[in-house]
Amino acid sequence: MIVDPARPSRLSERVETMSVSMIENQSTPIIRNPHSPRESIQRQVGMQQVLNRPKITPSTRVEDLIPNRPIGRIELLVLRRYPRRTVMSKRWTGSMAVACGRDETGLVGLVLWGDQVGRVRAGNIITIQGGWCRYSQGQKIISTGRKGRLTILEA
Repeated sequence: MIVDPARPSRLSERVETMSVSMIENQSTPIIRNPHSPRESIQRQVGMQQVLNRPKITPSTRVEDLIPNRPIGRIELLVLRRYPRRTVMSKRWTGSMAVACGRDETGLVGLVLWGDQVGRVRAGNIITIQGGWCRYSQGQKIISTGRKGRLTILEA
């Protein structure tokens, strides 16, 4: 193979500059090939990790709640929890309680079902994901509904 000194080779384009630590340790410079199979596999694995991350929906604010619509995610400070009641109906048999919560934009009523009644206390910061918003007696009320989740962030 004939090498033309006026024209740089591909190898010299891929060689990184040698650092002082490389010279002191007498190590060889790193050669990066953008088309190497190892880098493409690492890139694909990295993309899979990005795709497999849990999706966090942006937090909804109380002022943005729309009655009779689902709630993506909302964080609230529980101000007060009212006493537990026992409900027996066609759709639900068990305990329930109502509470009052707020964020930086306003107040909202909460409906707590089943084991949520015992877990939630005044002063807790909670997150509701996949819940519902209703409008009752002039107030917005939210609940986890059947498929939503309530998580206590700080007690």
